[in-house]
Amino acid sequence: MTDVLDQTALQQRRQLVTEIPGPRSRELMTRRNATVSAGVGTTLPVFVTRAGGGVIEDVDGNTLIDLGSGIAVVSVGNSAPRVVEAVQAQVADFTHTCFMVTPYEGYVAVCEALAELTPGDHAKKSALFNSGSEAVENAVKIARHATGRPGVVVFDHAYHGRTNLTMALTAKNMPYKHRFGPFAGEVYRVPMSYPYRDGLAGPDAAARAISQIEVQVGAGNTAAVLIEPVQGEGGFIEPAPGFLTAISRWCTANGVVFIADEIQSGFCRTGDWFGVDAEGVVPDLVTTAKGMAGGLPLAAVTGRAELMDAVHPGGLGGTYGGNPVACAAALGAIATMREEDLAGAARAIGERMLPRLRTLAERHPEIGDVRGRGAMIALELVRPGTTEPDAALAGAVAKACHAQGVVVLTAGSYGNVLRFLPPLVIGHDLLDEALDVLEAAFAEVTGS
Repeated sequence: MTDVLDQTALQQRRQLVTEIPGPRSRELMTRRNATVSAGVGTTLPVFVTRAGGGVIEDVDGNTLIDLGSGIAVVSVGNSAPRVVEAVQAQVADFTHTCFMVTPYEGYVAVCEALAELTPGDHAKKSALFNSGSEAVENAVKIARHATGRPGVVVFDHAYHGRTNLTMALTAKNMPYKHRFGPFAGEVYRVPMSYPYRDGLAGPDAAARAISQIEVQVGAGNTAAVLIEPVQGEGGFIEPAPGFLTAISRWCTANGVVFIADEIQSGFCRTGDWFGVDAEGVVPDLVTTAKGMAGGLPLAAVTGRAELMDAVHPGGLGGTYGGNPVACAAALGAIATMREEDLAGAARAIGERMLPRLRTLAERHPEIGDVRGRGAMIALELVRPGTTEPDAALAGAVAKACHAQGVVVLTAGSYGNVLRFLPPLVIGHDLLDEALDVLEAAFAEVTGS
């Protein structure tokens, strides 16, 4: 599968014509460093000219295999035809009115699609925003307003954003929180189910977390429990079976809003439309962004109608929230996911990648854990014979992959996780070649 409008224009292959980064990218990096804040990081300093399917082309003419998808954003690929066509048509009509001033159909159509696709058959409503951080922040606002309670419970290793409130919700200090405080209050952190490190069954891990909530916060003070069904930046941690179900049931029993942060795990990424689908959990509120709009900035809070309507008129919104061009892109992306069965494509990616990664782990004791679902897959790297995180090795392997034209990302609270987020439209030949490069990178870096 590929999303490229002109197949002859962008070949679906890895091709290196210069070193990585090449001379033109280095020139542009010099300009970037002169004018762009040093606080904005760069994983791989190659400057992109085109991208589509499973590849990225840089200004030097190199074509790289993309296993990052812009951090799970271009799941339908860059330049997906339905997205391109919808965006072009919308730009020609109008680019902005502000939905709160004069509304338009695209916003409503996106909310209709979200009501249909998100888990549960109850009545649902949505509000649209620009980024994942905004969606999470507004979900918390809704939960607090609806319950009249202040407390928000989050988990170890969580990532929920970079605004002041969402930094408080995020677990990792560097680089997300370091010296940016003080942060918003009434946020409480409890242990996450982390099967590789805690060895607990899901219900046992949930009982541990619930006990801590009841002792340290109190159910009557808790507005919401906020959780990523599969943690993203924290290291693609998939909780043990039964964990999400037990947490959700406790929330229901105690009038606590259960918020699923599906910003990285949603929209077919895990092989289901949403990460919670694997356990049949139905959240009260769902936050989405990233893969929803094919690369354009759009986010949403979708939830039970009575919760979404609890907020007074004017209490939710924003100038650009639900921008018409982004809404058009989302409708094109959702149509692509449906018509090309990208949930099935994600499952096929996992079925292709996981066996090879497990075989690689058998040869390399530095790989402590292979985990993931669908096209959200990770390797956790440790010092052999221990569970001691090895961030240096993760960085070295990623760098070796980058040098050979494969975009991979790192993650994890300890910085020791290699994560793989290929576009769901990537060709299997490209996946196989990327795994060949990864295997060679491990051999190069470890000497074995």
